[in-house]
Amino acid sequence: MDLKKIRQLYFIGIGGIGMSALARYFHAHAYVVTGYDKTPSPVTDALKVLGMTIHFDDEVSSIPEGILRNPTDSLVVYTPAISEKNKVYTQLVAQGFTVMKRAEVLGLITRNSYCFAVAGTHGKTTTSTLLGHILTASGVHATSFLGGISENYQSNLILGGDEITVVEADEFDRSFMQLAPNMACITSMDADHLDIYGAAENLTQTFVDFAGLVKGDLFVKKGLPLQGISYGIEEGADYDARNLRVTNGVYYFDVHTPTGEVQAIQLPLSGRHNVLNTVVALAMAHSYGVDLHAIAEALLSFKGVQRRFSYKIHQDGLVLIDDYAHHPTEISAVANAVREMFPGQKVTAVFQPHLFSRTRDFVEEFALSLAQFDSLILLDIYPAREEPIMGVDAGWLLGKVPLKEKRIAQKNEVLAAVKAANSQVVVMLGAGDIGLLVEEVKNGLLAL
Repeated sequence: MDLKKIRQLYFIGIGGIGMSALARYFHAHAYVVTGYDKTPSPVTDALKVLGMTIHFDDEVSSIPEGILRNPTDSLVVYTPAISEKNKVYTQLVAQGFTVMKRAEVLGLITRNSYCFAVAGTHGKTTTSTLLGHILTASGVHATSFLGGISENYQSNLILGGDEITVVEADEFDRSFMQLAPNMACITSMDADHLDIYGAAENLTQTFVDFAGLVKGDLFVKKGLPLQGISYGIEEGADYDARNLRVTNGVYYFDVHTPTGEVQAIQLPLSGRHNVLNTVVALAMAHSYGVDLHAIAEALLSFKGVQRRFSYKIHQDGLVLIDDYAHHPTEISAVANAVREMFPGQKVTAVFQPHLFSRTRDFVEEFALSLAQFDSLILLDIYPAREEPIMGVDAGWLLGKVPLKEKRIAQKNEVLAAVKAANSQVVVMLGAGDIGLLVEEVKNGLLAL
């Protein structure tokens, strides 16, 4: 596929965070971009403001005429989250359109660039956003495709030149095997996506295969079963965070590198997991040639990523945090960060499980991670691409959680349940549509 011969692109699932970044990229490069998604969202609203035409029913008649008239100069991009029974998808396949997965298109874009790839079951979005910001703030003209909305750029795309790209290397559906990374990191390899991989060993092997694609430096969290340049916190790693302390909610730490040390780095993000994300972003930028002190300076202006331990309310006696955590390891990381930042305060978690298969595969781990909070409000499982699995539901999970203060709530009951919990700290967790409830909870709490 030669993208230079394409005039227009049609995205099936354009509202997805990875899909919308690609849509923004092609729109910025003067392609005609249109698309379909199941429901409107803030992401699709933002794309429409840019001038993209989007429809929200899967009737073939809704596909823009320009696409149907010109199959030879059109490319259809789809997300694996879309069912292959989708009417729009099946119609365009039947008509002989060139149809490619998002990961394939991203691979085409990055193959002709110097590609930084950020891989791992956790931490991809924050790490890639950190790296993209460091490079941009340091004068390196990179284009970064992000899996979240950067608070600095209010976008999931940081536009720079086409010669350098930063991408999230997604393990789902083995998507990252489409990439040709010049430099990469692997942040974690916890079991996940077992609906795709079947067994944790298969996921591990795929990370090994991905590591084999990397042409240059590979950075690996110390302790992972891979060869590479290591990073960690007080672990004697090649890039090692040391002297970690928290003052007024801000992390300070030094980073020992193979060529020297930079001291008193400031990071206004919460959680030791974000210290690790920062260290590896620093390591990749430093390896590329960015001065350590320029990196430290760039970090001072980093504002974070939406839905990644995002403070929606942060005042004495009342804190509301929004986070994308949807895996037990991520939930534990949030719990640890909250306890570190707000010791001795009552914490309520509002959690929306994501996928029936993930809930089934990790139910015991979910139960233990959720038990780290003082009270739990559990929403129904968000199905995403899946059909229900008999016996796997929110009630089953709730019964496993060893907490006295716990309940199931429907979406229209969440605000009242949060108020009734009477906690100083509330965290709203999940990768489904729970993020759409956050503003309602925020406004309701502030009205108290």
